[in-house]
Amino acid sequence: MHIPLLQEIVIILGLSALVIYLFQRFNLPAILGLLMTGVIVGPSGLALIGSEATHEVEMLAEIGVILLLFIIGLEFSLKTLASIQRIVLVGGAVQVGGTILVTYIVAYFLGYPWGQALFLGFLFALSSTAIVLKILQESGEINSPHGKIALAILIFQDIIVVPMMLFTPLIAGNGGNVVQALLLLLLKAVVVIALVLLSARFLVPRLLHEIARTRSRELFILSIIVICFSVAWATSQIGLSLALGAFMAGLIISESEYSYQATGIVIPFREIFTSFFFVSIGMLLDVQFFLQHVLVIVGVTIVIMLLKALIAALAALTLRYPMRTVLLSGLSLFQIGEFAFILSITGMQNGLLEDMTYQYFLAISILSMGITPFVLPNAEVLVRLFEKSSLRKRVLQLNPIHTEPANDTLETDKLKDHVIVIGYGVTGQNVARAAKSARIPYAIIELNAETVRQAREAGEPIHYGDAMNAFILEHLKVYSARVAVIAIHDLTATKAIITTIRSICQTVHVIVRTRAVREMEDLLQLGANEVIPEEFETSVEIFTRLLQRYLVPQDEVEAFIQDIRTEKYEMLRTYSHRQDNRSLPTIPNINVTCLKVQHSSNDVVGKTLQESNIRGAFGVNLLAIQRDASFITDILPETKILQDDLLYVVGTSEAISDFNKKIKYY
Repeated sequence: MHIPLLQEIVIILGLSALVIYLFQRFNLPAILGLLMTGVIVGPSGLALIGSEATHEVEMLAEIGVILLLFIIGLEFSLKTLASIQRIVLVGGAVQVGGTILVTYIVAYFLGYPWGQALFLGFLFALSSTAIVLKILQESGEINSPHGKIALAILIFQDIIVVPMMLFTPLIAGNGGNVVQALLLLLLKAVVVIALVLLSARFLVPRLLHEIARTRSRELFILSIIVICFSVAWATSQIGLSLALGAFMAGLIISESEYSYQATGIVIPFREIFTSFFFVSIGMLLDVQFFLQHVLVIVGVTIVIMLLKALIAALAALTLRYPMRTVLLSGLSLFQIGEFAFILSITGMQNGLLEDMTYQYFLAISILSMGITPFVLPNAEVLVRLFEKSSLRKRVLQLNPIHTEPANDTLETDKLKDHVIVIGYGVTGQNVARAAKSARIPYAIIELNAETVRQAREAGEPIHYGDAMNAFILEHLKVYSARVAVIAIHDLTATKAIITTIRSICQTVHVIVRTRAVREMEDLLQLGANEVIPEEFETSVEIFTRLLQRYLVPQDEVEAFIQDIRTEKYEMLRTYSHRQDNRSLPTIPNINVTCLKVQHSSNDVVGKTLQESNIRGAFGVNLLAIQRDASFITDILPETKILQDDLLYVVGTSEAISDFNKKIKYY
């Protein structure tokens, strides 16, 4: 019994596993291994995949791109997408328009007719959505500033490729009514966007809730896959790309509480099908042509990569991002993308690409894609090399961010004993809200210009800037702050910010939010005082709700939480102190905190300190008492503790926890 395509699937997956294993032994990227697999099995390699099966492999590859963009959409939300709409429109227009213009000028002077020169601009303006987003997602940088810029520009490219395909026949002199086609496409796009918004707001959350109530895993999986592919199919029917439709499907589900479960379900499928995508790209390479023209191909590839990186960086610079984000954005989008292959077919059909030019285009595109897995993970190294170069000062003069703090209208002269909040996402907003509620002075640093504008209009003391820049931190008087809270997604930037803070002062207490427990050790060694890992706190929340579900008493639950946190955090703090070479002395496991007296029926409330003996009984020292609006700082043996007092105490975490139980529960 012959099953079509089964042999090809076995060959591709089996050889991919072997090649990736060998590449991993030499610390080479897995994506490069998949591209090499495609070269080996392709028609110019060992020809293990017949020409009749090539189309089926490309279909599997398209599914991989759909699932990749679907997961990216799940990790975003409509609110997040709305926050980057300016980057999509402005950044995308500058990057695409700038690349088309520069390519057209160069190609025209090289002797290409104007139509072919313009079409080459179309091709080179597109970057690889699949490769860039996969690498950014794996490195946890999809929500970093440069990750959002890359995503926004790639979304713009996925949209603009459709008008490019409509204009291609017109450029070749075979055009019809392009204006009418564009207006019809715009109308269809508006209808689809309206349906997406309505589905995300009303239909899909209710549908998934009903499906989840059945507790059928099979039904949930089928429903998620159907939503993904149906929206992708609908967008393709109106002329937009399947990948864009998949991204929109992810956005629809991201608005429900089932997005994390959906992501966990789709990821295994994505890994398999995206493998076919990268293999199919490698199959396009004509190895013999590449070897015959290797010097020209490499030279042109380097020139195109540099030009595309500079233009993408210019797009980020236009959006008033700091230089580090500008450079990282440029280094993310220098390659030629997969949608350019689809567009090139339209160009071939209309006579805008000759065979020789097409072969050069394929070789340059695949080479630029193959280089991307090396450049993106090492982009920080390249940025640091630039910062050490003499060119840095000249370029920084073009960057408006570095002059903004001097013109900042927000008052900073009176900042003292304040909190500096770095990053104004969900965590940063909650920190600022808590500081405002407690009447603690605070200042915010944020990179997103639109977020800064909106927060300022709301009256927040927010400043536009890059916290890795020492000038920004000094402007906000980090040396006189009590606490600095770093609440951003970018791990590399977080490390750089900690280093910058410690280069200015050693006294500020640095609290860092990070994603994983494994990242804590490095951050503590760099100088963070406390690191809060999201995955650990999520696990705490999970077992808290588990114990509550089993009706475990609340005081036991809180005691267990305290024990777990003390064990985990103190272990890492102890390690940090052991490795810490800073000259400041530290007192391990000693905290100063504020506790509220909530009950009067115990051995502490209503009695003098001499009678209750809290130091001897609990091992804590009372520093001050806030009673109504007044403070009692002269603590004597005759001082009484009353209900509703706020007690400022010092002691170990365990002692404070025991004392808190006494005044809270008994």
